[in-house]
Amino acid sequence: MKTAVMTDTNSGITLEEGKNNGIFVLPMPVIIDGKDYLEEVNLSHEMLYQALNENREISSSQPSPDMLLKMWDDILADGYDEIVYIPMTSGLSGACATAKGLALEYDGKIHVVDNHRISLTLLDSVYDAKYLAEKGLTAEQIKENLENNAYMNDIYITLHSLQRIVKTGRITSAGAAIATVLGIKPVLKIQGGKLDAFAKARGMKKCESIMIEAVRNDLVGKYASVPPEHLTINTAGTFEKKQDAEEWVGTVQEAFPDYIVQYRPLSCSIACHIGTNTKGIAVDRVERNTSVSK
Repeated sequence: MKTAVMTDTNSGITLEEGKNNGIFVLPMPVIIDGKDYLEEVNLSHEMLYQALNENREISSSQPSPDMLLKMWDDILADGYDEIVYIPMTSGLSGACATAKGLALEYDGKIHVVDNHRISLTLLDSVYDAKYLAEKGLTAEQIKENLENNAYMNDIYITLHSLQRIVKTGRITSAGAAIATVLGIKPVLKIQGGKLDAFAKARGMKKCESIMIEAVRNDLVGKYASVPPEHLTINTAGTFEKKQDAEEWVGTVQEAFPDYIVQYRPLSCSIACHIGTNTKGIAVDRVERNTSVSK
């Protein structure tokens, strides 16, 4: 069986990176002031950040069924027997459920994975899927593997501004105003596809310490039985300045010298909900040996 691996740009995998690594990547839609854009096609991070800073009306959307079906049809027409499609978690979008419904028309050739991941941890799932496909596993076996490890990942995020999260209704305007005056920043956690409050502190530096300590606790607790070579620790964010991203990576690398820490900008469809200069850190279990793959 010739098995294709496919995801969307919520994984942080760019269209070019996907092409270079034999991974099919679907660009996610973003709507700005009522106009439709596709990430990397006609929307860059710089364009989105400018729109965010101008407080324009921005929202994300599911890929259109036509766009998804065309990509599946093109992949199958290119000689693949089956497809493992790994979209963003069903906990944060209806795109996964939509894809599962559409896949029913393909006689078992499309296997939609819901392993409750997004961003950095979704990226690791995609590369695991590619690794397993190259080892000869079928799409069904890959899906089972990824979903069995769905909850072996944790993401911590600190928001620089509460402006965008106010628009989502997760905090009131009055509450955000008070927090801003006091310099209070929230630390959020994504685990199992759900976004929840984790902690709060004054200033970004304190929030950085909280996130790093949370990962340390995860390593000696939840992931204690996982060999280090099957764990990744990576960073993400919506930094407007390259220097700020480099500083965050350096801080995390210093805290975890036994890991190769990398940075990925959060996808536009994620960034539009949390604003600019957000920073995050993720830890998760992976199938492949990271001491080799990295």
